[in-house]
Amino acid sequence: MTSHPFPLPLDDLTEPTSIALAQSIRCQNIMTPLSQEPIPTTFVQQGTAADGTAPLLLLHGFDSSVFEFRRLLPHLSPHRACWAVDLLGFGFTRRVPGITPSPATIKTHLYACWQTWIQQPVVLVGASMGGAAAIDFTLTYPDAVQQLVLIDSAGIGVGPAIGRFLVPPLSNWATAFLRNLKVRQSISLRAYHNPSLASADALRCAALHLEQPGWAEALIAFTRSGGYGSFRQQLARLQQPTLILWGRQDRILGTAAAEQFRQAIPRSQLVWLEHCGHVPHLECPQQTAEAILQFTAASSTAGDASYSATHSVESV
Repeated sequence: MTSHPFPLPLDDLTEPTSIALAQSIRCQNIMTPLSQEPIPTTFVQQGTAADGTAPLLLLHGFDSSVFEFRRLLPHLSPHRACWAVDLLGFGFTRRVPGITPSPATIKTHLYACWQTWIQQPVVLVGASMGGAAAIDFTLTYPDAVQQLVLIDSAGIGVGPAIGRFLVPPLSNWATAFLRNLKVRQSISLRAYHNPSLASADALRCAALHLEQPGWAEALIAFTRSGGYGSFRQQLARLQQPTLILWGRQDRILGTAAAEQFRQAIPRSQLVWLEHCGHVPHLECPQQTAEAILQFTAASSTAGDASYSATHSVESV
């Protein structure tokens, strides 16, 4: 049974895509091996599957939510069935006592979501930390993933080893720092190449989940778990056709990792999104969607000769 998960302050949202996504968020109890109790999980489902096409399953980045895909989904859902989910410990998915958010529990919960909603191979799309989650999921459950899309993805380098320092009172200071809207806006401005897109509405979308019960505790627990490290030694095991999308002006992860991913993943191609920063799905959603749709259509019939390619897409 699904329901609307929480009362949303729609008066504070101004972009039509933000309002539309807020109205489409649903919550469902998901049974997992992690607990005898279900996990109330928030998600968005849009679009209808055409014959022979795999659904898209979208995974957001660190300390984010399904709102991250508000500008991208309108360009994808007319063509494909699309699912976006709030990962365990993030967004509006309920923080359940006794379940520590970690890469292991996140992929266990995500697999239970896939079994509940989809039950067929998907095109798994991960942005930033969501890319690392997508890689981890694909390595563990390869039969659930038909194709992989990594958008300015984490997972090639080793993350900062700050988890061991997240103990009181430093942990309280760190979460208070991340809750500060001026800090979040500063991070957003760095993530975008075009600062005008880091609007007041965008800031509101990025902060809506901060008032969820257990937000700070879950963030601390995930970080102390070590988070997502480097998958560099495991990437050669990925046999799914993989699209690597990267903003040419990424100032969060830089740009060197894009080519490193392309060289390490056997059946991959790299597409540069020009005039975009770390969040091309928010900054140039139409070009991002076109690249994803072209890739999924072409790679379903193409041979290996179409991979290990690199090209650029101009954004407007």
